[in-house]
Amino acid sequence: MARILIAEDEPRIASFVQKGLTANGFTVTVVEDGPSAYEYATTGGFDLLILDIGLPGMDGFEVLRKLRTDRNQIPVIVLTARDSVQDTVAGLEGGADDYMPKPFRFEELLARVRLRLQTERPAELTVLRCGGLELDLRTRRARVGDKVVDLSAREFALAETFLRHPGQVLSREQLLSQVWGYDFDPGSNVVDVYVRYLRRKLGAERFVTLRGMGYRLAEVP
Repeated sequence: MARILIAEDEPRIASFVQKGLTANGFTVTVVEDGPSAYEYATTGGFDLLILDIGLPGMDGFEVLRKLRTDRNQIPVIVLTARDSVQDTVAGLEGGADDYMPKPFRFEELLARVRLRLQTERPAELTVLRCGGLELDLRTRRARVGDKVVDLSAREFALAETFLRHPGQVLSREQLLSQVWGYDFDPGSNVVDVYVRYLRRKLGAERFVTLRGMGYRLAEVP
């Protein structure tokens, strides 16, 4: 089931698109501002981003620019009230995969979403590695060197998130979103608890705490 992120600050439009996509079998998450759109898109938990240009905090062009600068290749459909040729060109040259001006018919948006999801992409990695730590996504096994380590389903999901973003600082909110779901209590300390579990099982030195920012997976020789 494809996972779609909608970045749209107009509640009526966001609800309209969300309901339509959900009814067609997609898993949908909605955010309402540019910084959240960028943060959620970097988690690796989405297959496509529907991105409004006129977002508060950081407009869609800037979100798109930052994603492509990060070499994040998530397919992006730009959805905006701006329909000038210049804006269309700017969006496509900035790395958007498609562009739809408002107002639009949902059937057309759905067709474009399906087309982008069908576009051939590089084969998905089945084994993730970082500095002697290895996760096999098929067998759901973890290895540290030659040792097989047993992880719970949640521990494995958290470890997988770290290994998909080696060296990158991941906030508690990002980890909650990716591993526990977007409706989880943001005040919970569950991330810290599970990072302690991973440190105990996979090596404390691998999971670096950055105070006030989050955690980073370090490459251990």
